[in-house]
Amino acid sequence: MNIHEYQAKELLAKFNVPVPAGHAAMSVDEAVAAAGRLPGPLYVVKAQIHAGGRGKGKFKELPAEAKGGVRLARSAEEVRAAAGEMLGNTLVTIQTGPEGKQVQRLYVTDGVDIAKEYYLAFLVDRATGRVAIVASTEGGMDIEEVAHSSPEKIHTITVDPASGMQAHHARAVAFALGLTGDLYKQCVHVVGQLHHAFMQLDCAQLEINPLAVTDDGKLMVLDAKVGFDSNASFRHPDLAALRDESEEDPMELEASRHDLAYIKLDGNIGCMVNGAGLAMATMDIIKLEGAEPANFLDVGGGASKEKVTAAFKIILSDPAVKGILVNIFGGIMRCDIIADGIIAAAREVDLKVPLVVRLEGTNVEEGKRILAGSGLPIVAANDLGDAARKIVAEVKAA
Repeated sequence: MNIHEYQAKELLAKFNVPVPAGHAAMSVDEAVAAAGRLPGPLYVVKAQIHAGGRGKGKFKELPAEAKGGVRLARSAEEVRAAAGEMLGNTLVTIQTGPEGKQVQRLYVTDGVDIAKEYYLAFLVDRATGRVAIVASTEGGMDIEEVAHSSPEKIHTITVDPASGMQAHHARAVAFALGLTGDLYKQCVHVVGQLHHAFMQLDCAQLEINPLAVTDDGKLMVLDAKVGFDSNASFRHPDLAALRDESEEDPMELEASRHDLAYIKLDGNIGCMVNGAGLAMATMDIIKLEGAEPANFLDVGGGASKEKVTAAFKIILSDPAVKGILVNIFGGIMRCDIIADGIIAAAREVDLKVPLVVRLEGTNVEEGKRILAGSGLPIVAANDLGDAARKIVAEVKAA
């Protein structure tokens, strides 16, 4: 789960991380009122969407020369003008894709005079099983571009979760950023608090860009991007209220309500599989046959008929899907339950695209019998390779 910048900063402030004063706004009047609660005279008006590159983004509805989704304002009138242009319009950034995202929330913060910008992020390094702290002196830029053009300017320090954050880790970050004196001490403190927040909140990502030095010598978090590990959500019921469902893909949102692992992709062959590894193999073999999968969907090991029906309907709600491949290996999952779910869903949605089903495992013969007697145009497959060839052929022939 991802959250907005203003929500991330509110959380980090609770961990004694220095952030500028700011207030969220859902309307133009609220944005002006938010500015009135800040000392000024410089304000920053920021579009709140779940995507990076807002400052360089463009609004679909505004002229090409119009400013992006992060703007400076020097009066309440300028705040009103910026808010009026942003709210309700579609911001396109390098991370949103050409469709962009509609701006429904703003964040009005106190302006800061910046002397220097840095990049700092806390991530899960699955290769080492540790928390990776990524630091760079090139803050305020696209970190991907820095990694490509100046990889020597990116430093990674890993923290073993068994021993936790130690003083030497924070000192190594401060040293990597070239900080000295009081700024060095501030950095050690901020890094320690950010790591504490990362662990306590079960974050998957905590990105600070920029971490800025102000003209008066203060280290401050000017932008924050936070994502949480959904597998740990049961430990944080309070964070559920921060979820903005309007920022999520509707199909992925619906899948989460049924506890389905679903990710939309760019192809046209829908996949319903039980088990993440088998789902990956299914997508691979579809590509091997010269086609592209439309999704990753893992119904899990013990899905009910209702869960299978929901999964089927989610796949079919994607207009790009021209055919469906169901690949089930019944261990805990029973093939007859899968067959009942497939038939129920196909009848409910009035299936109009080719459907190939490969079943193997527990109650497989009963599952095949149920499918064969359904009266639906379901193509049976003997194995995964046979299933992939058949669904690709069916889609091409359609």
